Amino acid sequence: MRDLGAGFGYLVKGQKWVAKHGRWFGFGLLPGLVTLVLYAGALVGLGYGADDLAAWATPFADDWTSPWLDVLRGALTALVFLFGLFLAVITFTAVTLLIGQPFYESLSEAVDRSEGGEVPESGLPLWRELWISARDSLRVLLRVAFYGILLFACGFIPVVGQTVVPVIGFCVSGFFLTEELTSVALQRRGVELKERLGLLRGRRSAVLGFGVPLTLAFLVPFVAVFLMPGAVAGATLMARDLRGETSGGDTDEPDAEDGGAPHGSGGGQERHGLPR
Repeated sequence: MRDLGAGFGYLVKGQKWVAKHGRWFGFGLLPGLVTLVLYAGALVGLGYGADDLAAWATPFADDWTSPWLDVLRGALTALVFLFGLFLAVITFTAVTLLIGQPFYESLSEAVDRSEGGEVPESGLPLWRELWISARDSLRVLLRVAFYGILLFACGFIPVVGQTVVPVIGFCVSGFFLTEELTSVALQRRGVELKERLGLLRGRRSAVLGFGVPLTLAFLVPFVAVFLMPGAVAGATLMARDLRGETSGGDTDEPDAEDGGAPHGSGGGQERHGLPR
């Protein structure tokens, strides 16, 4: 339980960090707003078409009498929409991070800088970072799709499908959501996907304490956009802990708050040409 609380603590600390460094909060909102518009349109379309999809998938029930036909297709329509919502919650972060890679990498560097010590840099050009991020996100998405299909099938089991399965679904969502968020900081440290997953499994309770509340919050419209900057900041703090990096405390120096020059040669903000 202590580790579960520690994970939630990183989420809270991340939100406090961006609240304290307001420029970074506004800076981190932009990618989420773009992604939100795209996903809102997709979910509206799914909402209108889910019943047609349910009817197409159950031609054997065309001759059923009411209310069994309505019950079957109504339940299937709800499951289709919930499955789409499940994928939206999982992929929202991946797509937002891909769109906002330069934004969130710079924000993550600022968090590292505010904690003191060395600020890790990937040293890779932007196009290479985007390619690695997209590749790893696809690999994670395949894992999520596997669990999603399995949970979707289990959703038809009476009682279990309406109680246990949703809980497991939120835990799966929370785990992979945390992986996507911590990847911003860990990718800069040269940590590959396999090693990242190993680090997260080693602190599973903390990961769920961070990711599950965030997953639940992301179900509320517009909340995901406003929580994303703080989520990236909190995930960076978690990544530092997973790697056993010591913290020098918030230095509260101008470069940490206002995006000034990093404690080293040519930070990622210069590399990507972002506002300083």
